[in-house]
Amino acid sequence: MGSLPTDTEAVVFDCDGLLVNTEVCWTVAERAVFAAHGHTFGPEQKALVIGRTVEAAGEAMADYFGRPGAGGDIAAELLERVRKELAHGADALPGAAELVRACRAAVPIAVASNSPRELLDTALGSAGLAAYITHSFAADEVPSPKPAPDLYLTACEALGVAPKRSVAFEDSATGISSARAAGLYVAVVPSLPGADLDHDWLGTGLGEPELLGWARALG
Repeated sequence: MGSLPTDTEAVVFDCDGLLVNTEVCWTVAERAVFAAHGHTFGPEQKALVIGRTVEAAGEAMADYFGRPGAGGDIAAELLERVRKELAHGADALPGAAELVRACRAAVPIAVASNSPRELLDTALGSAGLAAYITHSFAADEVPSPKPAPDLYLTACEALGVAPKRSVAFEDSATGISSARAAGLYVAVVPSLPGADLDHDWLGTGLGEPELLGWARALG
């Protein structure tokens, strides 16, 4: 299971599939794009796109479809479909609100997301988490999104805490790579079952008593 440092000075959360149950929205949209291009969509295809930005997912799909150069158009198609799905609303994942509140009561917190600002605000607002998150950073606000370290470095800088004194919460390999590159500890709740992911702490959900106990011991 691993452990997280109790002298943590800041916590940075991913959003999609970690705090908010938006992966279902993304999966519906991704499946529709694959179908529109004559392809089936299952766990193998989901693994190609999970955690990526809209642009990177579009490029990965274009390669998979054998349509190099079509990444921009496919990304635009994906964004439009995700926007429609998210408009129906998305709920906070179990334990997310409690953990965010517990961490916020003790140390500065932020959200670092590979979604564009528009979708990030929609997700946090829909899930009822926006009121707790005063610092959030989106993929379209940094030079290089995840898996580059920029989002986590930007978040830590804004919180005034060194990355090595901070913990990232992630659900995908792309996000984990970003947090590692920035130098944070990494807590992981995988979105894809059976994924073998690098971690300091690994759990099945944000509501695990051990996690809340850790959060309440901070500060």
